[in-house]
Amino acid sequence: MAALVEAVPEAPDQGWPLRTASVAIMPLETSAEHPVPVRTVARLIGQWIGRLGRIWTEGQITQLTRRPGSGIVFLTLRDPVADVSLQVTCGSAVMEGAGAPISEGQRVVILARPEFYVPRGTLTLNAERIQPVGLGELLARIEQLRRVLAAEGLFDPARKRPLPFLPDKIGLICGRGSAAERDVVENCKRRWPAVRFRIEEVAVQGPYAVTQVSDALRGLDRDPDVDVIVIARGGGSVEDLLPFSDEALLRAVAASRTPVVSAIGHEQDAPLLDLVADARASTPTDAAKRIVPDVAEQVRRIHDLRARARQILHARIRREDEWLLSLRNRQVLANPGRDIDRRSSDVADDLARARRSIAHLLDRASDDVRHSLARVQALSPLATLQRGYAVVQHAEEIVRSPTDAPAGAALMIRLAAGRIRAVSEGEA
Repeated sequence: MAALVEAVPEAPDQGWPLRTASVAIMPLETSAEHPVPVRTVARLIGQWIGRLGRIWTEGQITQLTRRPGSGIVFLTLRDPVADVSLQVTCGSAVMEGAGAPISEGQRVVILARPEFYVPRGTLTLNAERIQPVGLGELLARIEQLRRVLAAEGLFDPARKRPLPFLPDKIGLICGRGSAAERDVVENCKRRWPAVRFRIEEVAVQGPYAVTQVSDALRGLDRDPDVDVIVIARGGGSVEDLLPFSDEALLRAVAASRTPVVSAIGHEQDAPLLDLVADARASTPTDAAKRIVPDVAEQVRRIHDLRARARQILHARIRREDEWLLSLRNRQVLANPGRDIDRRSSDVADDLARARRSIAHLLDRASDDVRHSLARVQALSPLATLQRGYAVVQHAEEIVRSPTDAPAGAALMIRLAAGRIRAVSEGEA
C-alpha cells in the first residue's frame, strides 16, 4: 500500500497562505501475512506530520492550564464551528509576547509546528507565536457573514413564520440559573398562568455555546408539543455574544420548523440571530410579552367587546322602536277606515262610469245591427221575390237565357212562398 503526503515548506512569521508540494513516501507493501509494526506506522505518521512545517491556525481556547515552575502552558484549541479540537503547548514567553492577556473562550491565531509524539501516538501543536483575534476583525467577519446570509435570503421577512397566538408549551434555551430564564418564565406565568415550559439550560457563552445551543434547538424542534422556541440571554459584551452570530447556529435556526424568538441582551445588542429568527425581542421580558397574551388584558378586551356589542344591539333596537312608532303615528294606520271609505267611493264611481260606458256601447252596437239588417234585407233576393219575381233553375243552375232551358228540360221555379216544378217547351 503506497502512501502519498503533502509537504509544506517552512512558513515565514507572517506565513500564510502556504505553498504546498507533493512528496511521495516510500510505498509499504503490507498484507495480513506480512503486517508492519505499530512503530513503523507511527514513525511514518510522524514523518508526514513533520513535513508540514510551521502553520498558522485559528481557533477558540476551551482550556488553558499553566504548570507552575515548568514554564509550559497547555491549551486546547477548538474549531468554532466544527466539533474538532487540538492540544497546543507553548512556553510562558510565547504567552507573554501575545500583546494582550490570553484567557479561556478567546479566539486566537497561532503559529505552530505540528508534532506527533510517537511513544503515545498523540498529535500536538508546538506554538511559537500566539495572538488574539482583534475585535475589529471579528466584527468584519460578522459583517461578511451577514452579507452572505442576506444574499441567501435567510433574513427575508417572507420566510419568517408567525408566532402562535396562545402557545401551549414554550421551549426556552437559556443559561443555567440565569436571570433571563427567570424573566421569561415569571413574566409568561404572570401574563398567562396556564402556559407550560420545556427549559434547556446550556452554555450561552464560551467555546461550547454554539454546540449546546444548536443541540438544544434541534431537540426542542423535534418535540411536537413545543409551539415556539425562545433563545434568551441577558446581554453582554461583543465577545460574549459571538456564539449568537455563529454561522452553524444561524443555519440551525433557519432550518427549524418551529418559530424561533431571539431575546439576546438589550436594545443595543444586535447579533445576527436577531435577523434570522422569526421574531426579535429587545429583552427576555419583551420576549415574554410577545409570545403569550396578557390574561387580564384579554379579559378586559372581552368585557369591552361585550359592552360594545350590547351598545350596538341596544342602539339597533332603539332605532327599530322609533321606526315602528313612526309607522303607528302615520294617518293610514291611525284611521285605516278613512282610506277604505275613500277608496270605496272611488270604486263606486268607477263602477257607474263602467256601466254607462257599457250601456252606451251596447246601444251603439244595437243601432249598427239594425242598420246592417235593414241593408241586408234590402239587398236580399227574398225581398225581390216578395215583389212577384221568381228564380228559374235547371240542373241546379240559374236560367239566364232561353238556351239554358231547351225544350223538355225540367225546371225548378222558386217563388217567395215556395217552389214549382215545370217543363220547358223551348224558346217562344
